[in-house]
Amino acid sequence: MKENKTRNLVFSALIAAIYVVLTLLLRPISYGPIQFRVSEALCVLPYFTPAAIPGVFIGCLISNLLGGAVLMDIVFGSLATLIGAIGSWLLRRNRWLVSLPPILSNTLIIPWVLKFAYGSEDLVWYMMITIGIGEILAIGVLGQLLISVLAKYRKMIFG
Repeated sequence: MKENKTRNLVFSALIAAIYVVLTLLLRPISYGPIQFRVSEALCVLPYFTPAAIPGVFIGCLISNLLGGAVLMDIVFGSLATLIGAIGSWLLRRNRWLVSLPPILSNTLIIPWVLKFAYGSEDLVWYMMITIGIGEILAIGVLGQLLISVLAKYRKMIFG
């Protein structure tokens, strides 16, 4: 039992660290109304383990803190990722639906955050399109590729 808790804690920390590193390494494309946050591909990991839920949430939270986001973005941007990760866990029985909750939560929440937290003058529907495209590419494409690769090693990695 203790070994399982330790394993989940390590998975969560590792996922958070990878999320932060990917976001900050690719900083120029990770923030703003037109963004392609590659680290969002990790939002499909609840397909394999519930430890991914706090991992991507904490990773997003730290990335937003280190990336210079304002408080509203830190809170609601991270919550959008948390909602998406929980939704992915709930749909884990269907690998193709796992991508849907994080795509939708970020597409619907982040444009409002950008409007109210940063005073973006872009229209909300326009930001929903641009954020949505970035999320579809990061989670729907890269995330599904990640699932394909990790599925081959599922038992070895995730037990």
